[in-house]
Amino acid sequence: MSEQDDGGTPPARIDGHLVAGGKYHDIDYARSRLLDLLAEHPQVRMTVSTDYEAIDTVTGGSFLVSYTCDTRPSEEAQTAVADWVAGGGRWLALHGTNSALDLGGPNGVESPRCFPRWAALVGSQFVAHPPIHAYPVEVTDSSHWLVEGIETFETDDELYVMEYPDEAALVPLLHTMWEGEATGFAESDWSDPDGPTRHLVQYLRSYGEGEVLYNSLGHVRGHWDMAPLVDYYPRIERGAWDKDAYIELLRRGIRWAMGQNA
Repeated sequence: MSEQDDGGTPPARIDGHLVAGGKYHDIDYARSRLLDLLAEHPQVRMTVSTDYEAIDTVTGGSFLVSYTCDTRPSEEAQTAVADWVAGGGRWLALHGTNSALDLGGPNGVESPRCFPRWAALVGSQFVAHPPIHAYPVEVTDSSHWLVEGIETFETDDELYVMEYPDEAALVPLLHTMWEGEATGFAESDWSDPDGPTRHLVQYLRSYGEGEVLYNSLGHVRGHWDMAPLVDYYPRIERGAWDKDAYIELLRRGIRWAMGQNA
């Protein structure tokens, strides 16, 4: 039975926006999966764009979902999204939303610190990741409903190592422990003589009257997503998308974005 035909008062319409765009990922796959999950709530009406520049549309609803990579908002768009969140908006930010990448440099992939305001709003900036490998994702705060009951799960997603402009302002929800070499990136040395260090996978970040919920998981790539750097990428990568725990985290994140608190 759907949320609107249970015999009670129909739920109020909720408007949201999805930004799904960028480079080096199968954006079509991520967009489709996210829209399927959003469609589980028939009262939700979504608009969709590939970047943040249609400002009135992007900030026109009560919540925002983003799945991007190397999508660098203009200063105007950054200001508009920051003001919207500060005014009470909820933003579910996924995977490369916090990334800026310059490929082809002599030292490997660079992560330019080109949007400090954006990084401060999201709560982090992507810097590098080691080669894709299986790693455990652990719950940091099992009392929070967004992760309550989620067991440690293993995924072969990209393990993001990030900078946090104000880590004390974040509420950590999921993390992984790792140290080593982020091969192929200019900032490659993440070794620690004391052993693995904590890297956040999901956190909440309050901003004014609103909040951002960020999750670094969700890498996905098909054969044609590295063009023009590579005409045909040999592997299909689905990251955490085939993990029940990740889909449950997304479902909870969507409910949170819609304004629910449990």
